[in-house]
Amino acid sequence: MIILACDHAGYELKEEIKAFFNRENIITIDVGTYSLERVDYPDFAKIGNAKVLENPNNLGIYICGTGIGMSIAANRNPKIRAALCTTIKFAQLARRHNDANVLVLPGRFMSKFKAISIVKEFLTTKFEGGRHLKRVKKLGS
Repeated sequence: MIILACDHAGYELKEEIKAFFNRENIITIDVGTYSLERVDYPDFAKIGNAKVLENPNNLGIYICGTGIGMSIAANRNPKIRAALCTTIKFAQLARRHNDANVLVLPGRFMSKFKAISIVKEFLTTKFEGGRHLKRVKKLGS
């Protein structure tokens, strides 16, 4: 399952990504926010994290203005490996080498087209394991 979470600055991009998933008949869980009304990103990262951790196959996509706040908030949980990705290559490597389970995007600094390309890469790339597994285990997850 794909879990979507955002604050007010990420709302519009989240809605674009959600529309993409709907067109592709991909089921998501949207934990908010649901408008442009100002909210606090840590609250939505926490709700998103709880949903991501319900199933080891779940992945999250979190969005705030820069992506930095959501990344910090999400990574407060030792079982979350949130990666702020601004390129397709970053998304690929976040999954391949870091087994990232949350993709974070900067809502104020990324077009919907670029974001969807990054999302596609994140969701289709698998963790390599091997030498990377030892490092990921050191993260405490």
